[in-house]
Amino acid sequence: MPRARAFQAAGPTRPLAFVEREVPEPGPGQVRVRIEACGVCHSDYLTVEGHWPGISYPRVPGHEIAGTIDALGREVPGWAAGDRVGIGWHGGHCGYCDSCRRGDFVTCRVAPQIPGISYDGGYSDFLIAPSAALARIPDALSAVEAAPLLCAGITTFNSLRNSSARPGDLVAVLGVGGLGHLGVQFAAQMGFETVAIARGKDKEALSRELGAHHAIDSDSQDPAAELTRLGGAKVILATVTSGQAMTAVIGGLGVDGKLLIVGAPEDPLQVDRRLAVRQVDRIRGHDEVRRAHRRPFQKRGLSAGAGPSRLRPHDERQGAVPRRPDDRRLQVRKQMNLVIPSPSSLSS
Repeated sequence: MPRARAFQAAGPTRPLAFVEREVPEPGPGQVRVRIEACGVCHSDYLTVEGHWPGISYPRVPGHEIAGTIDALGREVPGWAAGDRVGIGWHGGHCGYCDSCRRGDFVTCRVAPQIPGISYDGGYSDFLIAPSAALARIPDALSAVEAAPLLCAGITTFNSLRNSSARPGDLVAVLGVGGLGHLGVQFAAQMGFETVAIARGKDKEALSRELGAHHAIDSDSQDPAAELTRLGGAKVILATVTSGQAMTAVIGGLGVDGKLLIVGAPEDPLQVDRRLAVRQVDRIRGHDEVRRAHRRPFQKRGLSAGAGPSRLRPHDERQGAVPRRPDDRRLQVRKQMNLVIPSPSSLSS
């Protein structure tokens, strides 16, 4: 019997463990995806640490998934074995609640599903997923390049695309990490005067390489004052997980400026009431993406130049997922924090 490899969490706060198990079979309305790459997202800790309510363990994390359809269950129209597909935070929906009737599948109120939380995710050789969760991957993108776009890319792209900013406006990206390094590229390609805000001078060269017109070191500079000097930001895209860091940039918003929060801060965000009255138009969180937005994201991302040549590694640290020292078939990529099962991933 073929076996599949995976990294799974046996329970809350327990370390990820390497396991081998039977290759799963898809049911009605489901497909089996042979995973070629899976991004390592900060939100994966929700599964590992048990912070998401109702998780059934053991559970395999991972929701930035790229691969090919390996098998189909019954009642899966429009897809075929061999199709290149991706699966992101949106992993399924009921189809009949008020949110789904509006097309807001990611905010489904009855049966929202998230890979790595609702069912086993991408830290594995294979994945079973509802066909409704699939997005087609263009041939011009490799699996390694596509995987981070399924969460970090969609989040930043749609936040900026649906914001009030227009070409020529000053747009700042707070944080140049997994989300931010893509946000900087999208902002520059959309024609915004792009500002990258990061801690330390070491991110400046990368920020400018990704297209930023200005770089602010929040350790040695006052980011709000610097943004004000540049005329005030129409939009600040906050990708960090620090409420304190977000608080420090609010004063740099221009009149009717907006702070878009896509990071999940663990500490409070504070807003000066005087700014709220005279300057700040809106502070809002942005959910990952509506299902209907994936297709224009894919097309726009390629035509705007954010294809293979512009997707850059954001971090040179060792990937966050442990692996057995003797298992050379499961590579943990250093550059993009990806789990990449090799073609020889099955053992008998």
